[in-house]
Amino acid sequence: MLYRNFPKIPGLSVSALGFGCMRLPVVDGDESRIDVPAADAVLEAALEAGVNYVDTAWPYHREGSERWLGQTLERLEARDRVLLATKSPSWLVKERGDWRRFLDEQLARLRTDHVDFYLIHALDGERWKTVLATGGLEELAAARAAGLVRHVGFSFHDSLDAFKTIIDGWDGWEFCQVQYNYLDDEIQAGTAGIEFADARGIGTIIMEPLRGGALAAVPDEVKAMFAGYGVPRMPAEWALRFAWDRQEVVTVLSGMNSVGQVWENAAVASSARPNMITRVERDILRSARDFFLARTAVPCTTCGYCMPCPSGVVIPGVFELWNSATMFGRSERNAGWYRNAFMSKARGGDSCTNCGACVSKCPQGIDIPAMMPKAHADLTS
Repeated sequence: MLYRNFPKIPGLSVSALGFGCMRLPVVDGDESRIDVPAADAVLEAALEAGVNYVDTAWPYHREGSERWLGQTLERLEARDRVLLATKSPSWLVKERGDWRRFLDEQLARLRTDHVDFYLIHALDGERWKTVLATGGLEELAAARAAGLVRHVGFSFHDSLDAFKTIIDGWDGWEFCQVQYNYLDDEIQAGTAGIEFADARGIGTIIMEPLRGGALAAVPDEVKAMFAGYGVPRMPAEWALRFAWDRQEVVTVLSGMNSVGQVWENAAVASSARPNMITRVERDILRSARDFFLARTAVPCTTCGYCMPCPSGVVIPGVFELWNSATMFGRSERNAGWYRNAFMSKARGGDSCTNCGACVSKCPQGIDIPAMMPKAHADLTS
């Protein structure tokens, strides 16, 4: 296993491969029922492979991930062997006292007296306003001063402009976590955001390097592109190497749910160093990217300029999910996520009133009111 360092935490070695606890093995497809023996075996394999960064969050596995992790680390007597990361549920914060209340509950779930890496979860422009209005930064600083958390950062889903605002909004950030892979290098924070953070001494953690596993199970056309390179590599390895090639990246999170996946990913993590991808490899990855992008349903870059929607529709999120469904094939997972994260909260395409307020703000010139019913229909069919 190779290790890297955060610019602001130079003395701390972090495994290049991080263990994500969002997609643990489950029983009968029920996300709330973690298959404890199987999940334990995966975590034990990761620790044996040299992984020391373990990431969870309040909502994962219907709030069961933190509890499982705390119990398993205690049973394995491994708490002191890992850098434990979890995230404050920013969308649930209503008042200042909520920050400490959630942290105390998480410490209890995790059976520990401190969290090594504590993130504000899923920050965007609107939630950043909530952080400021509820004294979130002051509460995080106080928790760090008290030793309850050791390092503070945030995970992010929004436009590059919003990312820059958050990065420059507080000098206490030590790291950030962004979605990044060879399809998503120009959306949300993207490459430009990673470089922007690095210029301010803030290291990056990568999430979704395999786009929820989709880049590990690519169509035959993409497999043929990879096979043309001449060196045998699984699709997942191509995607992981892309993320590790960035010298600004400290660790890449993988939601591994089998022991085999652990050893496959760890093998790549033991050889993938920054700036190793060749021009030929970049051309192949670019061809794969172009293949997928040609199958998108709508030319949305998720810049967020169309927001806020007067009717509450999360336009970039709906279009991103729709594009994912068309690129990789419609699946129950896409439909389930759309129902749970969008429709159930009146944020889906069915809430669009065709007011047109978003049209003039879209840099891509998308007729959003015309496309939204199509997105809704495809995601619910």
